[in-house]
Amino acid sequence: MSRIGKKPITLPPGVEAVLVGDKLTVKGPKGALELIVHPMVKITQDQSILLVNITNLNEKKEQALWGLFASLINNMVEGVTKGFEKKLEMNGIGFKAEVKGKSLILDLGFSHPIDFKIIPGIEIAVEKNVIKVSGIDKQKVGNVSAEIRDLRPPEPYKGSGIKYADEKIRRKAGKASVKSGG
Repeated sequence: MSRIGKKPITLPPGVEAVLVGDKLTVKGPKGALELIVHPMVKITQDQSILLVNITNLNEKKEQALWGLFASLINNMVEGVTKGFEKKLEMNGIGFKAEVKGKSLILDLGFSHPIDFKIIPGIEIAVEKNVIKVSGIDKQKVGNVSAEIRDLRPPEPYKGSGIKYADEKIRRKAGKASVKSGG
């Protein structure tokens, strides 16, 4: 039994969910999101409550899909009401970032600036050395944040690079001085 799948999903005021065939659409104050529902997963709606069920409770694959789709729908509801945000910190000498039009220009110590295209549905803001990635789709926000981090991941010796704001970098000691036995 899925603990997550058994919980009913309550739609807050101003959010509506429409299931047409195998496509679930959730609309809210921040926008709309769509999800294609797996055929083994059944979704029922009772006014402002969504219930996720499966056909066979003894099948492991269906139990996994039960919890997965309950989490995906819950994230859709949270996204259209509050939205999601990830913060990235840049540490390094001369590291700069700025938003120009529909791209993020990053100077990360390479011989050339990096032009990162901002995809639709994602907003990026830069304040000093902090890059804020926000949007209504949790997966897109996470993917864009990971792609920006991969441009210059933090290195363990000086700690320079791009890291998540809540990420802890395991630091390593540099070269130890050699003791001469002479």
